[in-house]
Amino acid sequence: MDRELHMKVTLRLYTRDEQRCFGPGIATLMERVEEHHSLRAAAMSMEMAYSKAWRIIHTAEEVFGCKLLASTIGGRNGGGAELTPQGKRLLAAYQAYAADVERYCRNRFEESFGFYRELETK
Repeated sequence: MDRELHMKVTLRLYTRDEQRCFGPGIATLMERVEEHHSLRAAAMSMEMAYSKAWRIIHTAEEVFGCKLLASTIGGRNGGGAELTPQGKRLLAAYQAYAADVERYCRNRFEESFGFYRELETK
């Protein structure tokens, strides 16, 4: 076989009514907020519109019933944003869960498809 096979797992959380509320996109956005101390800068670093970033955060806040970001407007330091304690906890839980799922899936993938390297090619 000319190409190495791999698997990709994308973990998203949904509400009971199938509304997507948390996944790799918002996790990355929140990581970037921690890095840049700004939702606008975080969105720009992902080539995402600020309005979309705000909408994603707002949707998750509505679902989880808590603020994920604490923002300051203007002022001497120009404003900014940071994760709330609840936001940090939610992000850490998602990252740990996603890592566990990824590890499990990699092992199962190898158990299920590891034989492909031995297949004869034409």
